[in-house]
Amino acid sequence: MKKLINKPENYVTEMLEGLYLAHPDLITYTENDLHCLVSVNKKEGKVGIATGGGSGHLPLFLGYVGKGLLDGCSVGDVFQSPSAEQMLAVTKEIDSGAGVLYIYGNYNGDIFNFDMATEMADFEENIRVESVVAGEDVASAGPSAPGERNSRRGVAGIVFVFKCAGAAANAMLDLDNVKRVAQKAADNVRTMGVALTPCTVPRVGKPGFEIAADEMEIGMGIHGETGIRRGKIETADEIAVEMLDKIVNDLPYNKGDEVAVLINGLGATTLDEQYIVTRKVDEYLKDKGIKVHHYYVGEYVTSLEMAGLSISLLKLDEELKQYLDAPAQTPFFVQL
Repeated sequence: MKKLINKPENYVTEMLEGLYLAHPDLITYTENDLHCLVSVNKKEGKVGIATGGGSGHLPLFLGYVGKGLLDGCSVGDVFQSPSAEQMLAVTKEIDSGAGVLYIYGNYNGDIFNFDMATEMADFEENIRVESVVAGEDVASAGPSAPGERNSRRGVAGIVFVFKCAGAAANAMLDLDNVKRVAQKAADNVRTMGVALTPCTVPRVGKPGFEIAADEMEIGMGIHGETGIRRGKIETADEIAVEMLDKIVNDLPYNKGDEVAVLINGLGATTLDEQYIVTRKVDEYLKDKGIKVHHYYVGEYVTSLEMAGLSISLLKLDEELKQYLDAPAQTPFFVQL
């Protein structure tokens, strides 16, 4: 393990200390707990939006707290869910009388703790909380029937959900309508990823899985969850086409649709490579008659130092386009 760290057990705490020092104009913490991160720009009467999840995915989750986006985030250890008590502390701090919306990924630990925090917010604090669970990973889609729980993992597409919901809340929509916008975004986004190398959790000290130097895995999750196919590494164009075939056919996205596209590096893939993939994505979507409203290219949801990337498409209507384009400013996301 080669990392610029001190003691592995201090990894998250020291990361948070540095983050607060660098961005005091945007974020702070509550209840004397560094893991309970909140915006310093509280807007009275606005629906509060909170997220939470494990560390190791910067900018996700905490990097999207700021102006016009999220209001708070409970921060767990690397790849570990934060506690319900930390979620409640964030909820209490960001509530301004209009209720709070939780947006988080479709993982069992997060679901359990956010559900518990919701109950505590209601019974102990009289704060109304609603939730949207993001799960858009095409690779983890299982057979489903009406009423069955979504099996898809929440991956990079959650950023689109954050952005649209944050703008809706900033426009002073009520809780029901902010939830509606967030759910619409979640329902209309799909993601597929590819991994080229493993990553190493600091406390563990060794890679979480093995993959040969000449191999790739299509559909691997952001914690190293199994994908749908492992094989010899292919060209950027071939990888992009395989991923897009699965994404586009899943929703499906059709000729005449308009989308936002997120090309997301997983931590150790250069921007050069991400833009090489972007040009193929653009060619592919043009051939399908799908219009691109905006590209987002860079590291939005990482997996420590994993090499690879993901592609996310958000199908837009006029409402989602309006909220996607709205201004926002966080430590990791600025849109004027």
